[in-house]
Amino acid sequence: MRSITLSIMLALITYVASAHELTPTYPEMKPSYVDGISVVNLLLFNRREDVQYYAIEVFDKDFNPIAFAASERIVKVNYLEKKSLEIYIKDSDKNDVTYICTHSKIVKGISTSFVASRVCSKVK
Repeated sequence: MRSITLSIMLALITYVASAHELTPTYPEMKPSYVDGISVVNLLLFNRREDVQYYAIEVFDKDFNPIAFAASERIVKVNYLEKKSLEIYIKDSDKNDVTYICTHSKIVKGISTSFVASRVCSKVK
């Protein structure tokens, strides 16, 4: 029984280790082409075979959500593919933004995964 439990724990640890990537780790906000709006450019790389969809999230230092705009709030990224993300934030909110995160979305009936991952970049 003990060896079975240990085997399951090792399998889960190995499984969780394969998360997606969000770069750069410390992105900078830059002025966009629209007055009063800043933009953050990120790159999402999917290293998970079992997940194709990721939600974009923006938070303050206490992980309270902050309003943002993007061409898609849930993006599809196939296994071993990259996708560029542009996140637009009002200048009135930009000093509150601390984290921009992507959160894997498990699709019921399609995905074999039961482990979700969240990866965050900390805005400079």
